[in-house]
Amino acid sequence: MQVTETQNEGLKRGYEITIPAGELDEKVSGKLEEARPDIEMKGFRKGKVPMALLKKQFGPRLLGEAMQEAIDGAMAKHFEDSGDRPAMQPEVKMTNEDWKEGDDVVVSMSYEALPEIPEVDLKQVKLEKLVVKADDAAVTEALEGLAEQAKTFETKKGAAKDGDQVVMDFLGKVDGEAFEGGAAEDFPLVLGSGQFIPGFEEQLVGVKAGDEKNVEVSFPEEYQAEHLAGKAAVFECKIKEVKKPAKAKLDDELAKQFGAEDLEALKGQITERLEAEYAGASRAVMKRGLLDELDKLVSFELPPTLLDAEAGQIAHQLWHEDNPEVEGHDHPEIETTEEHKTLAARRVRLGLLLAEMGQKNSIEVSDAEMTQAIMAQARQYPGQEREFFEFVKNNAQVQQQMRAPLFEDKVVDYIFELADVSEKEVSKDELKEAVDKLEDE
Repeated sequence: MQVTETQNEGLKRGYEITIPAGELDEKVSGKLEEARPDIEMKGFRKGKVPMALLKKQFGPRLLGEAMQEAIDGAMAKHFEDSGDRPAMQPEVKMTNEDWKEGDDVVVSMSYEALPEIPEVDLKQVKLEKLVVKADDAAVTEALEGLAEQAKTFETKKGAAKDGDQVVMDFLGKVDGEAFEGGAAEDFPLVLGSGQFIPGFEEQLVGVKAGDEKNVEVSFPEEYQAEHLAGKAAVFECKIKEVKKPAKAKLDDELAKQFGAEDLEALKGQITERLEAEYAGASRAVMKRGLLDELDKLVSFELPPTLLDAEAGQIAHQLWHEDNPEVEGHDHPEIETTEEHKTLAARRVRLGLLLAEMGQKNSIEVSDAEMTQAIMAQARQYPGQEREFFEFVKNNAQVQQQMRAPLFEDKVVDYIFELADVSEKEVSKDELKEAVDKLEDE
């Protein structure tokens, strides 16, 4: 086997690999010799078929296997000897297209090598960690929210207003005919909840118990039931009762509704939950600060193919965010701008840097961590958890998509431990402002 360099320009590499015909013939003969004891052929005892006959019968198929093995082996040896790591799958093709059995095999291999990643003294990285304590006001606010969730309704006299609950019987008709699903008895509807189609609830403001009211509305043009979409309808409503909201009291009974022994225990749970939320938000802010610092500290040549692929992906994602009505990929070609390329350069640079740090420090995502992540995502599909788990298990690409952010977070946590981190106590609003700033950038 002979390897000749044809290109070495920046990160671009090109090689011509020649595999002698004799080497291929040896591989084929070796495969046949290995299989020979088990081969039976008419007119010969098992294991005694002449090699020439075996080559004629099985040679062409085995030659293809031998060629692929030889090419794969040559590539593996090249990367081992050179130390190159291709940024993307190398492009490999035969150059002697008129090849016939007995000729040497000549293939060209081209790729972009990953660059040398500079070392970073992580102790010189200075970061600020925002710390927020769950104060009494925040806990009380959360309790008020739970009380709102647990609110009940009690009968009131007089007219219904926004926020009140109306208990009614109704019958819906289109063109004077009742339609399926358009009737109910003793239905409790909170006015202003948006539970019914637009224009319905507003017409019930002011009704009293015992009233009968015809509500005239039109179904939206994109209503899920196609036979009703865009149709005008009349709902004959009989109001049985009007109720006003009664917020639950902040007491032990409320706590028990949410699985706590008493109010103090519920406050403790809320404090833990709030501080966990604050810590998560603070980590996101500190991670952005870390990436900004690393982006300033390192500079190296980036593989053009990775840059182009990332810029295209960014452009595609942003286009769909601006055009949410287009769900598929049936749209005009999306051009990448300098802004897309600048953002792509940052992402690729930081991605390569974090990957290098993770590899050098033997950081890995364990099977247990992957299983936990898969199970967490599976919960988003109630009743289909097992199917989702099997789908991920049998799809290497999906596994990689899930593994990548887990790996990145482990590398980031590793850097946090070595960096110079100072804490700054801030208010909940200041933390929110910092998080909002991340989303705006």
